[in-house]
Amino acid sequence: MPLDDLSIFGIDPGHGFLPADDPLRELSSHYAAWEEIAHALPKLIVAGCLRRTIDGLPRLTAGALDDPRAMRRAMMLLSYLGHGYVWCAGDAAERIPENIAVPWFQIAAQLGRPPVLSYASYAIDNWGRIDRKRPIELENLTILQNFLGGADEDWFILIHVDIEAKAAQAIRAIPTAIAAAAKKDAATLTTELTEISASLTAMTATLKRMPDYCDPYIYYHRVRPYIHGWKNNPALPNGVIYDGVNDFKGKPQTFRGETGAQSGIIPALDATLGVAHQKDELREYLMEMRDYMPSGHRAFVQAVERQSTIREFVTGDGDGEAPLTDAYNACLRGMEEFRSIHLEYAASYIFRQAQESCTNPNAVGTGGTPFMPYLKKHRDETQSSQIGKNS
Repeated sequence: MPLDDLSIFGIDPGHGFLPADDPLRELSSHYAAWEEIAHALPKLIVAGCLRRTIDGLPRLTAGALDDPRAMRRAMMLLSYLGHGYVWCAGDAAERIPENIAVPWFQIAAQLGRPPVLSYASYAIDNWGRIDRKRPIELENLTILQNFLGGADEDWFILIHVDIEAKAAQAIRAIPTAIAAAAKKDAATLTTELTEISASLTAMTATLKRMPDYCDPYIYYHRVRPYIHGWKNNPALPNGVIYDGVNDFKGKPQTFRGETGAQSGIIPALDATLGVAHQKDELREYLMEMRDYMPSGHRAFVQAVERQSTIREFVTGDGDGEAPLTDAYNACLRGMEEFRSIHLEYAASYIFRQAQESCTNPNAVGTGGTPFMPYLKKHRDETQSSQIGKNS
């Protein structure tokens, strides 16, 4: 599949993996019942009446969703309602009622991902610009949907949205960089790698701002509980039953929770630069996370993996081209720094909090897997991929 037309993959050159048009803010009146409960979600959770309210919803189908933006908003709303239903009380719900389970399944099937809250609904489709004439950036963004609300929850999501926006510079450089390597065009490849490096610098600057308004304690105890999934989760050892979904035959389903690992950015950059990770639990988990990506983003990562010969060119015919090697290594240093900061946050926002809490004694991620040793290993593998460092 050719990479030069990013629109084939649902990628916008200016926005990267974020949608070309800002996410829809409201569905048609046919879906007013979903919108009303989603709007009141924080209050219903605090009042302890969310499950009762959702149980009283009318049964609506996906048939009146007439465009992709509406489909993605409906997926976001139902994902929030579904996770709210499961996690809103002290005891996790083992069944999701038919009136949201069936349309959730229908919409998820059309979008090509599981009926669970994924990164696409949590971040990629969950933002709006305060001033639509200004860029997509932290100071001009607001969240469209949340669970409990508050600065910490909003900021956690907005940081990811801004990182996606900053990554657009790298994503649009990837096709030209891969083509340049195939043509053995060192000058063009150097230019595109410089673009990728600059994008990584901007992404990292945004990531460093996470602590500004997102406190580790509040994240762990207020934000994180609602984004857990029901795979490898001791609170739901058998998974969750989606009532009325014939394809599931009444059997419990197990799906991973929302995680930034479901973003296409880092997998696409690893594939572009030829960063190889040895087989381990995290690598297998990351491969599984692709099932939760928008189908076009998943296809893009796979196409980049098949087509990129950048590392081979830099270490082969391009060997001795100092500017090219420097540009390539700069990208890897950018990846290493990004991963290092993420590792620090995994420690402060999850691992240390888990040591003080009985709710997560094994310190697993929201996706349901132990993470600390593997995150460090993948960071170190990125570092060692630099030319001249055990390459």
